[in-house]
Amino acid sequence: MLDAVVHAAFPVFALILTGWLCVRFKLMHAPSMEGLNKFVIYLALPAQLFDAMSHASIAELVRPGFFLAYALSMAGTASLYAWLTRHSTRPVTDQIIDAMTSTYSNAGFMGIPLCLIVFGKVGLAPSIIATFMTVSVLFAITIMAIELKRLENGHVIPAILKVTAAMLRNPLLIAPLAGVCWSATGWNMLPAVDRYINLLGEAATPCALVAIGLFLALNPLRGIDRTLVRIVLLKLLVQPALMAVLVLYVFELPRVWAYVAILSAALPVGTGPFMMAQIYQRDATASARAILLSTLGSVLTISGLLAWISLNNP
Repeated sequence: MLDAVVHAAFPVFALILTGWLCVRFKLMHAPSMEGLNKFVIYLALPAQLFDAMSHASIAELVRPGFFLAYALSMAGTASLYAWLTRHSTRPVTDQIIDAMTSTYSNAGFMGIPLCLIVFGKVGLAPSIIATFMTVSVLFAITIMAIELKRLENGHVIPAILKVTAAMLRNPLLIAPLAGVCWSATGWNMLPAVDRYINLLGEAATPCALVAIGLFLALNPLRGIDRTLVRIVLLKLLVQPALMAVLVLYVFELPRVWAYVAILSAALPVGTGPFMMAQIYQRDATASARAILLSTLGSVLTISGLLAWISLNNP
């Protein structure tokens, strides 16, 4: 089991280190990070989201209990973070992104391969839903919260219209919706086009992780603060515990679906919050550090979780 976790976590560390070394050896500079971030946000990540949803079977993904459990675990974890930091003096936008960080799993890059290793093909469908809930639903809710907060002093109707317009212009929301619509048509995509989208999408996570390495090299980290500790503990311990209660005792789900939900919730922080901070030009230090530290910690926590799953599912 430990081998499976290390196999999934090692590429994350290696890609972050690659970006860090590129700065140290002066192969890349600050403009490189900005260009890489824009490539991920406007091209690669939307292609990845469209590709995942366009190949998903809508009928196979209809599991209301799974959706509700995942949504409630994210909402509960983010709400707990908001309560713990209710006296914080950090800007509200930064606090919203930090709350997102505390519940944003690395579902696509680590989750899907790990679930395939542990559960085989039966783990693919629930891991795709976990990815969709994280990179699409959580992204949408975070953007909505930030936009509403920025317009809180305006009238309700104009504020709603502005938020809607901002969301409709966001490729990270448009892409998965377009993918779902394409899947619903049942049409076959031209192989050349499908391959193009797939290749573009596969560049998203590696480029995002290299960009994080660039950021860490350009903004040296000193010490571990309270915000980072809260985020990592909530992500690695609280969210999977809450998810376990929901999928094992509240909602009726097939055993594999329940285990995939718990495993997905226990994954370390993904690159989404870092990208969100870049979109809104906020300080990305907390999210970058959380990705690094939670990935390191997840080697132990996920190994323990997989050992528990193997004991309960021989």
